[in-house]
Amino acid sequence: MRIFAFGTLKKGYALHDEGLSDAEFLGNYRTVQRFPMLIAGSWFAPMMLDAPGKGLRVKGELYNIAESKLPLLDALESVGSPGHFRKSIQVCRDDGSETGWAFAFLKSPDLAIPVHSGYLDEYTDGRFVPPWERQK
Repeated sequence: MRIFAFGTLKKGYALHDEGLSDAEFLGNYRTVQRFPMLIAGSWFAPMMLDAPGKGLRVKGELYNIAESKLPLLDALESVGSPGHFRKSIQVCRDDGSETGWAFAFLKSPDLAIPVHSGYLDEYTDGRFVPPWERQK
């Protein structure tokens, strides 16, 4: 099962070790369709909004995971809570070759409040506050 990581699940970011450290890295990919991706919310989270056709072609990393890891990733991405989705999207290698499908974690536009950036094609922001550092 393939996962497209575009934000905090990427190598070097807060949720990678917890969610994808043992996954097979398949390469650098980007979305075939444009998506609005921005930094938003109280925790400065990278959010790719469920609004295909708007925004930019988002860059990310493609991973192959065991199906047994999906519940962990869903929990990390709050899938099942209102406005949090896991959807299959089309991605292609960064160089435009090989195209395929992968799951991506998308958000409803109403979760993107407050907005801290314009549309981005690549997540490089370091302001995300991981769950274990948040004030209760």
